[in-house]
Amino acid sequence: MTTGRYLPVGIRVALTVEVRVSRRVPRTRALLALALGAALAVPLTLTPPATAATADAYTVTPLKFTVRAGGRACTVDADLYRPAGVDRDHPAPAVLGTNGFGGSKSDGSTDTIGKAFAQRGYVSLVYSGLGFGRSGCLVSLDDPDIDGTAASRLVDFLGGTRAADDGTTADFVTRDAPGDPRVGMIGGSYGGAVQLATAAVDHRLDALVPMITWNDLAYSLDPNNAVGSGRVPGVFKWQWTNGFYLIGEGQPLLEPSLDPSRINSLACLHFVTEACRTVHTLNSGSYPADRTAELLAYARRVSPVSYLHRVDTPTLLVQGQADTLFNLNEATATYRTLKAQGTPVKMIWQSWGHSGGLTGPATGELDLSQGNLETSYVGRRVLAWFDRHLRKQTHVDTGPAFAYYRDWITDPDRTYATASRLPALGRTLYLSGDGKLVDHPGKVARGSRGYTNWLTPTSHSESSLSGLIGLPDTPPRDTKGTYLDWTSAPLERPLDVVGAPRATLEVVSPKAERTQNSADAADKLVLFTKLYDVAPDGTRTLVRRLVAPVRVPDVTKSFTVTLPGIVHRYETGHRLRFVIAASDDAYFGNRGIKPVTVVSAPGDTGVLRLPVAGS
Repeated sequence: MTTGRYLPVGIRVALTVEVRVSRRVPRTRALLALALGAALAVPLTLTPPATAATADAYTVTPLKFTVRAGGRACTVDADLYRPAGVDRDHPAPAVLGTNGFGGSKSDGSTDTIGKAFAQRGYVSLVYSGLGFGRSGCLVSLDDPDIDGTAASRLVDFLGGTRAADDGTTADFVTRDAPGDPRVGMIGGSYGGAVQLATAAVDHRLDALVPMITWNDLAYSLDPNNAVGSGRVPGVFKWQWTNGFYLIGEGQPLLEPSLDPSRINSLACLHFVTEACRTVHTLNSGSYPADRTAELLAYARRVSPVSYLHRVDTPTLLVQGQADTLFNLNEATATYRTLKAQGTPVKMIWQSWGHSGGLTGPATGELDLSQGNLETSYVGRRVLAWFDRHLRKQTHVDTGPAFAYYRDWITDPDRTYATASRLPALGRTLYLSGDGKLVDHPGKVARGSRGYTNWLTPTSHSESSLSGLIGLPDTPPRDTKGTYLDWTSAPLERPLDVVGAPRATLEVVSPKAERTQNSADAADKLVLFTKLYDVAPDGTRTLVRRLVAPVRVPDVTKSFTVTLPGIVHRYETGHRLRFVIAASDDAYFGNRGIKPVTVVSAPGDTGVLRLPVAGS
């Protein structure tokens, strides 16, 4: 992929994202506004927050900060929201926030942070992330050494140890020690990961609320859902990746500026060089060993997966169930890492994410995008989190360890379920040779079935590009002869799947075996697993349009696939369908034709394990 060839498209994409909102994929600049609007109102045993002040009960001061980050001098464009009555003698804790990818401090999503928390007595500092809006320097994917360091310099300002470029200082923020302000961070997507990046380099932060963000960009953009895949690269998620890449490359024209720190080179206009090279390699469709190791190492180095061990700030994770960009597995991985090392952490799975989800009863979640924090479940959890960790109100209950939104519940008092832990893999189904999904190995019929991939994609799950430019998507589909499916009997009672299912499979593919030891990992077999809900009338629904791409590590051995996490009720009379497809048009697929056969026999067949609530 070359910038010269694709930049005009990128400009069009970015401009369209600015003015249109898809019903299914919220525009990038709106993600944080939605990230603040997270659920239906549900009674909680939380201390009621103070009544919000009137909208004119704060002042807003535009500020510029020149900071050193990544070896460059970067100008950070920010707005300081100061509540009335807050001064040196009456200090208040602070909230720091920034935009999602492609946004700025001025979009309706980001300035909601400043307004909402200033109205509730918090000092708020919102800023345009590096490379966005009128902030300088390159887009560096929330690298802790660059974006984290820049945010840390803003913490210096809140702590009273540095001034803005015009000399403005902040001596009205609550401090735990000289230069150590009481400060939390909140934001969504790109504005979510930067919180963890900042906490990794600055231990003065007191609370984090990262929403709909990533754990590992290598998994997000090039996922391999095979357990233990090691250094085997994944399957390029080309639509999401190129959509955001083009938006990023178009920034200098969207926000005209003579700041030389915003321009890299003709080959890579607006990103740091490593990010550009990674995208170019992924678009090449080739995975040479040396280059692949380099790109995976870079993607992971700038991701929380590599630095979470340095994060000790109390963290409330909020992730979206409708998200094909950053699915529930990302937040789950972050949650488990933080919990294992003793970092205070809780997690909420809300209804919506980058792929929509604000339909039906979930439309009430939009209340929060207007700053109505008290009227939604997640909003009240956020307020409680900050009241506990920023206002040090030790009596405040911050809620359960884990909560998840149930879209099949219409009673707003019961929409969220809570638990002390994630459900375990409690239900096992077996892949029978006759295409049935059975509940006992003794019911497995002996048999074999196969499919053959085409050189063009034959399955469709979703089009993230159509969402980014505001176009409707088409229903999911699979072409006969290019996939295999296994279907359960009609359910005698509802089945609530909460979490990430796992499938253990063994396939036969002689052509894939012949390329097994190729020096280019792109020659390895690729397949896609997914779950459907089949209604009594035969209507098929691909659950949340989620798929699990797999580049099989070793086609001569069985392998286990972790599917994306879901929260889904299979109603009585519905059937569960497990599918292995040869392709998906949202991803790169197989190189060459690679027929696949799956053999089943009693005592020797594939299995599907489901995490079931209440099991």
